[in-house]
Amino acid sequence: MPLALFALTISAFAIGATEFVIVGLIPVIAQQLHITLPSAGLLVSLYATGVAIGAPVLTALTGKIPRKWLFCGLMTLFIIGNLLAWQATSYNTLVIARILTGLAHGVFFSIGSTIATSLVPKEKAASAIALMFSGLTVALVTGVPLGTWIGQTFGWQETFLAMSLLGVIALVSSLLLIPTQIHHTAPASFHQQLAVLTHPRLLLVYAKTALGYGGTFTAFTFLAPILQKISGFSAGSVSLILLIYGVSVAVGNIWGGKLADQKGVLPALKILFAGLAIVLFSLTFTAGNQITALLTVLIWGAFSFGNVPGLQVLVVKQAQRFTPKAVDVASGLNIAAFNVGIALGSIVGGTVVRHLALIDTAWVGCLIVLTALVLTFISEYLERRDKTQYVQS
Repeated sequence: MPLALFALTISAFAIGATEFVIVGLIPVIAQQLHITLPSAGLLVSLYATGVAIGAPVLTALTGKIPRKWLFCGLMTLFIIGNLLAWQATSYNTLVIARILTGLAHGVFFSIGSTIATSLVPKEKAASAIALMFSGLTVALVTGVPLGTWIGQTFGWQETFLAMSLLGVIALVSSLLLIPTQIHHTAPASFHQQLAVLTHPRLLLVYAKTALGYGGTFTAFTFLAPILQKISGFSAGSVSLILLIYGVSVAVGNIWGGKLADQKGVLPALKILFAGLAIVLFSLTFTAGNQITALLTVLIWGAFSFGNVPGLQVLVVKQAQRFTPKAVDVASGLNIAAFNVGIALGSIVGGTVVRHLALIDTAWVGCLIVLTALVLTFISEYLERRDKTQYVQS
């Protein structure tokens, strides 16, 4: 693999760590900025909103810019956003900083895959993309707990300074290693993107993605305060628990892909959504004991991101079948749906915390995931009906 791929991987690590590290910092940010937990939770949803907007809209608007310089520009925006967060003394400034970094995130993953595949022969394209996305997995395993520890030890602003330093390393690596001449096709027009968004079968996949992650992040956004206020863990223990969660996510991601290969995508998604719903419901009762809470979080990690491979494969298959000229657009919009789910989940979670209780985010998240499970059964019914009609014809 060319060294330029490692520049992409480092960038993915920095961006992934920045998106999710906020989860571990919510209690300390709420305390120091004198805001409520729901207001702090909005920092998760606002970032995800920036990603959801940035992926389709800014990718189309920047289609004529050479890939290397666009990529370096995105990393510069990422650094500026994190430096702004580092210097933030008010909630509003932190909000602006999160939106800026979210916009960079959205376009990064839209063009990162294109750059990765252009660096290797066609037969190694999947491996190149997998290497780049491994930066996200490593970020969940190491970057998020490390960033949480930095924030709890030295102050939450210092976490964003660390993220900006990661961005500088990624920017320098990109300038040195990514070639200037990278071939790329023109991005899909807004009209083509709209066509993808209006097809019922693709909308069904996007709904499953948004609801599946919406349910997870209804509770996950407030995991740190749940662990501290209900389970009784110290603030320092939260970073270690997030490390365990990240390892579980990495294992669950691999397991989810193998499950989809063995049983088929829709049967695997049924298992994963059902398991996720059960875990979230169980958290309502297990959070009050440290041992059971820790075990629940460990299992939760395996289920929460295990459906990523299946959902991505499903959206590509449906796009190849119904909108074959816009497969890349359809795949990219599934990433946007993922972040729409994160945004809506954190908003719903904040509403629950405001009007009910902190632990109620768990069973409310369960109900949202169950909706995704129902949609999966509907998808399976439609597929069986299509096969029957095809045989009869």
